Order: sequence, then structure tokens, then C-alpha cells
Amino acid sequence: MKKKIIIIGSGIGGLGSAALLAKSGYDVTVIEKNPTIGGRANIFKADGYTFDMGPSWYLMPDAFEHYFKLLDEDISDHLDLVKLSPSYRVFFSNDKELPVVDIHSDLEKDLPLFEKLEPGITPKITEYLKRSGEQYAMAKDTFMYRNLGFSTDFLKWSIIKKGIELNPFQTMQSYLNKWFKSDRLKKILEYTLVFLGSDPAKTPAMYNIMNAIDFNMGVYYPKGGIYEIVKALVRINEKHGTKFITNSPVSEILIEGKKAVGVKLNNNEELKADIIISNADLWFTETKLLKPPYQTYPERYWEKSVLSPSAFIMYLGLDRKIDILSHHNLRFGEDWKQNFKELFDTPQLPEDPSYYICKPTETDPDLSPKNTDNLFVLVPIPPGLDLSQTDMSTYRQKILNLIKTDINLPDIEDYIVYERSYWSDDFKRDYNAYKGTALGLAHTLKQTLSRPLNYSKKVKNLYYVGAGTSPGIGMPICLISAELVYKRIQKIKTSKPLKSL
Repeated sequence: MKKKIIIIGSGIGGLGSAALLAKSGYDVTVIEKNPTIGGRANIFKADGYTFDMGPSWYLMPDAFEHYFKLLDEDISDHLDLVKLSPSYRVFFSNDKELPVVDIHSDLEKDLPLFEKLEPGITPKITEYLKRSGEQYAMAKDTFMYRNLGFSTDFLKWSIIKKGIELNPFQTMQSYLNKWFKSDRLKKILEYTLVFLGSDPAKTPAMYNIMNAIDFNMGVYYPKGGIYEIVKALVRINEKHGTKFITNSPVSEILIEGKKAVGVKLNNNEELKADIIISNADLWFTETKLLKPPYQTYPERYWEKSVLSPSAFIMYLGLDRKIDILSHHNLRFGEDWKQNFKELFDTPQLPEDPSYYICKPTETDPDLSPKNTDNLFVLVPIPPGLDLSQTDMSTYRQKILNLIKTDINLPDIEDYIVYERSYWSDDFKRDYNAYKGTALGLAHTLKQTLSRPLNYSKKVKNLYYVGAGTSPGIGMPICLISAELVYKRIQKIKTSKPLKSL
């Protein structure tokens, strides 16, 4: 008889682990609290506009390809991927010399720009990206697909030596300072850390591998939007018999004899299983779904943790096309360090924020009515702020005012025919996110080296998947997390990416 597995939450990690386990013969059921599948990678439509609600960058194409191959699937059968060129556009606040630059993730195309930013830099940036590429390959081959605490080979000198080569005890800020002088160039190289929810002054230099992902691999986009990834994972799951239950919040993980045996729903219905995997927010899972004796990571653990930022998001439907914007657009605040200080050290709504604008209709015009654009505007803000609707309304106007001057769109408000805002309270409501964080635990040194394990130390047959556990934040990383929990359940001890199930 097939072993039954219940997965709480249908984010990328939950869907990823469900497909691997269902293909391997388990009876898998995914339970989702919300009406739609996808977790933070969700979607909504309004007035002819289609908006991806969360992730919008398709990075690490090799990780996606590897995952689909594990399931004997050709990713091109599921996703129509377009490599973006430029990869993204950068707007430098109050910079008269180079107010707008395009990054192509093609060193030959980008070198003239880098030379403008820092004359004579070609040998350095070439060597820097070469090393980043080597370190990315090493990290992927040695650490990313390794289950922490699963085998003693982690203590071998050869493994420790490779770890040291990744510069774990140096920060990204200090590491880049040794390579480059241009503040503008360093901002371009540091921006990817926002995807990890971290401050460059506190993020280990090992994350220079993000630059290899950016510049050596490029940025892609699946036609139809990021939600096409979710749809592909659902199709594969259904092919292998995974069942989905939506609109069904879980209120408790059922324990008998220190062993997970099922879940209780908000309507008091109980569903039994041999194995439980939670893709829900890890804080919520540990402190709300488990009683204190069974909590590996109780409330005191989270009180001491460093969280990634929350976000203030505007979904905007415009009545025309905006040529000045590319697909991905980044506006960097003038005082970079002060911006990160306001996000992490003295929490407050940033005075001069860096922000991001996605215009998917640049690549995919079918996402809005003819000759119009839709915009996704995201501003990182600290988690845990006590904000009113008036606060957010005031901040909305501040951001629109910045867009008017930074992006040279003085009439932007006149173009808006549809608008929806999303912020900390929405992350709490929709995803049970601790303090409204948009991403989870930040990738500080401590939280990189000792990220929560993907299994409970207190409850047998209870596992975790997704951004809250190893290896961390991001869609491709959550697919790696899915492979890790699969290996944990199957008792596969290899630290390498699997070649087959």
C-alpha cells in the first residue's frame, strides 16, 4: 500500500516536492489555505490586465532544467523561455552623467559601460566574473544540494577547504571594495542581494555567486508570466496523481507518540498521513501548528532572527505604453547605505528608497489590453512596522512622485486606470508570514551556515520545504529545497544533484 504524504502549502517548494514524491510512488495530497495554487508565486486578473503577484525574475535556468529533467520532463515542453536583452535597466538617482544604463548579461556588450563607470576595469571585472562562475559551480556541486546534518563528510577537510574558498567570513561589501572603486558598479553587483533579503554589509561574500548567475547566465522570462511555472508544476503533479485541496487552512499538525500522523483543518476535519511536509511559513508551522513540546524553532528563535524585508507593492494598469521602461527596471537610491540601514538597523519607511518596476508587457503584450502596459512596482520596507492605511496611502504618493522624476514620467498618475496595493498586512493574511516579511529569513552569515533544518528534531516524519529552510530564498532555490527533502525522506545521502529518481 502506498505511503500517504500531506504537503501543507502549494508554493514552489511544496509543488516541487509533491511532484518528486508522487512520481516515486507516494500518495500525495497538497493542502492550500488560499483559493489558488502557487503560494507567493501567484497571479490575478482585473480589467483585462494580468499580474504576477510575487516573483518576477527567472534566474538560475540550470536549476530549473535540472529539476524538470529529474521528472523526465523537457522544460521546453512546458515553458516558452525568452532571454531578456537588456536583462534590466538601472536608473541612478540624481546622476547627471549616467542617469540610465542597460545591463545585458553579456560581458562583450556590458564592458563599454563598465569602462565608463571605472576606466581600465576590463581585466578586473573579467577575472571577478570568472571567479564568481567557478565559485557558483563549486557551491552547486558541493553545498547547495547537500542535506545539512545528514552525513559526516561535511567535516572532511576537503569540504571545509572548499567552504573557505567561498569567502564565508567576509562580507559582500568588503569583498567588492577590494575589487572595484565605482559606487555605481558596486550597486549593480550588490542589487541581487535584495533577492536574498540581505544587507551587503552583513551578507557573506560567498553570495558573489549571484553575479555569476546574473552576468554569466542571463535573465529569462517564461511567456505568459511567472505563473506558467506553477501551472507546469501542477500539470506534472496531476500526471503522477497528486491531489489538491484548496480553501482549506490547516489549524494543527496531529501528533501521536511524537510522530506526525495527519493534520486538522480549520473546519475540524482531520486528514491522516504517514508523512507531513510543511511548505507553509516556517514560523507559522512551528509556533502555530505545533504545540510547544514539539517545537524545534519556538518563538524565542524567531525573536532573535534577522528577517528579510517586507514590501510595498503597487499593481498598476496603464491606458498606454511607456517606452522609457524596459522589462526589469531598478531605481537605486542615492544613499545606498542609509537605505539598508532603514531596512535593517533603524526600521522605518525608507526616505530615499531603492525600488523595482517590472513591465512584463515589454516582452509579453498579451498581459494587458492592446497598446497598454501593466506595471509591478515593489519597494522593500522593513518587516514588523505598525502601518496604517493612511501611512501606506502617503507612501504610495511618495513613490509615485519619485517615479515622476526618476523615470521622467511626470503624468504617470493620469495613465493609471487600474490600481491595487499589497503590503505587510497582506503577506501576513495570505501567507501567514512572520511580521509580514516578503521572503523569510535573511541570508546573514549565521543564518546561512545554520539555516533551519528541513526536518523536525522533535517530531518524527515531519519535514519542511521552501524558503524557510535550506538552502534558502528564491524559486530555483526552493526547487533545490524540494530535491533535498525528497532525498531526506528517501534516505539518499549524496551531496550531489540527483541524476534520476
